[in-house]
Amino acid sequence: MSAIEKLYGRAPALLTDLYQLTMAYAHWFNGTGQREAVYHLFYRQAPFDNGFALACGIETAIDYICALRFTEEDIAYLGTLKDNAGEPLFDDGFLDYLRDFRFTGRVDAVPEGTAVFPHQPMLRVTGPILQAQLLETALLNLMNFPTLVATKAARIAHAAEGDSVLDFGLRKAQGIDGGVSAARAAYIGGCAGTSNVLAGQLFGIPVSGTHAHGWVMAFDHEIDAFDAYARALPNNCVFLVDTYNSLEGIENAIRAGNKLREHGYEMAGIRLDSGDLAHLAKRARRRLDAAGFPDARIAASSSLDERAIADLKSRGAPIALWGIGTRLTTAQPDAALDGVYKLAAIREDSGRWSYRMKMSDTPGKLTRPGVQQVRRFTDADGKPIADLLYDEASWSTAWAGGVAEYEHRFDADAPHIELLQPVIEGGTRVDTSPELGAIREYAKAQFAYFAERPNYLALIDHYLDESTDALRDWLAQRHNDGRQSEGSS
Repeated sequence: MSAIEKLYGRAPALLTDLYQLTMAYAHWFNGTGQREAVYHLFYRQAPFDNGFALACGIETAIDYICALRFTEEDIAYLGTLKDNAGEPLFDDGFLDYLRDFRFTGRVDAVPEGTAVFPHQPMLRVTGPILQAQLLETALLNLMNFPTLVATKAARIAHAAEGDSVLDFGLRKAQGIDGGVSAARAAYIGGCAGTSNVLAGQLFGIPVSGTHAHGWVMAFDHEIDAFDAYARALPNNCVFLVDTYNSLEGIENAIRAGNKLREHGYEMAGIRLDSGDLAHLAKRARRRLDAAGFPDARIAASSSLDERAIADLKSRGAPIALWGIGTRLTTAQPDAALDGVYKLAAIREDSGRWSYRMKMSDTPGKLTRPGVQQVRRFTDADGKPIADLLYDEASWSTAWAGGVAEYEHRFDADAPHIELLQPVIEGGTRVDTSPELGAIREYAKAQFAYFAERPNYLALIDHYLDESTDALRDWLAQRHNDGRQSEGSS
């Protein structure tokens, strides 16, 4: 059973915008719903000025597509909806169609955790246009936010330089699923664990936590709170020392640690949650070492993110564990990923592809036509050296235009991998769901590699120019010339 089914009991078909259903109804009504179409899910601009993002949420999206069903309760609710004249919005025949709805198409996706660049599809859906269109809202919901958080988590873990990073953000998350999705994405991005117990249950993510200020405040004296906690959980003592006065709290933690040691246990560490963390951590380290606790780790929280961690590192803060809350779970400062799901081709009765493209006077909003694939060229050791976005339906050349001051040519048979791989065929999953830990390790390697290559070439095929006019001219010429390879146009 997938995580989304564990959380909701099923894959909720009504996790959609109404206009997806009205468009589906119009396709059904007009008999156009079976036309084969291609949609791509991609983002336009990399979050956090990162240059790339880690594709996340793909496994959840695959599970959702395969499990998608309309229940009788769903059908009954849709039957109550009215149009502007007070008449039923949907015909009974359409509701019967939804009652038997199953996705029967194909989905190609990059492996979850893959580094992807703007305009590169993370997911490609091919199938009857009614079915493919109906997936739009759910797929964007299931992938945009996790991709954003996974990328944020990877930036934070990278800044921590190997120190443990924990997701502490559930209380500040946008709702139940916001917290659960964020915890999974944060783990994929590089967090070592989460405070979110539900996410631990659903995904097997290690859970971690100590005590809060409220625990300390429940006792007349701070040392009493530490001693009481130690008696109950002697193997899990990371004392939060800043409820009243951090320096006094450190001394009380040392006293509690000595009592623990008398009973055969060791204090795991202390946590700082306010103040000048670099200054306090240095003083805490000196006091802990002098008191005979060199192995007690110093943890820090308090509105941390990758920039704050990098600053603390530069100041020599001896912090070994980082608890990241609001700025991770809500992906500050970026409120959302600019992810979209766009139609790119429709199969004609002749079997040829008719290309579709959204035009826009807003730079970056026009869409790329064709059946898109990303070819990632590699060196002799299998390391990526350049990406090429191309039209899989009419491939004729591996030429890629210049980017900045660079111009490169690649033989079509040069070492490469195709990023989009089949995951669903005929509505059925065709690959094996990887273990979450394996996804995490893959994502870690992807981020580390591309983070060290800010000028990596994410090349595009010669017709995929950034200019709206150039794309318009190319599409018009392609239509007029009728330049078609077999089975495509």
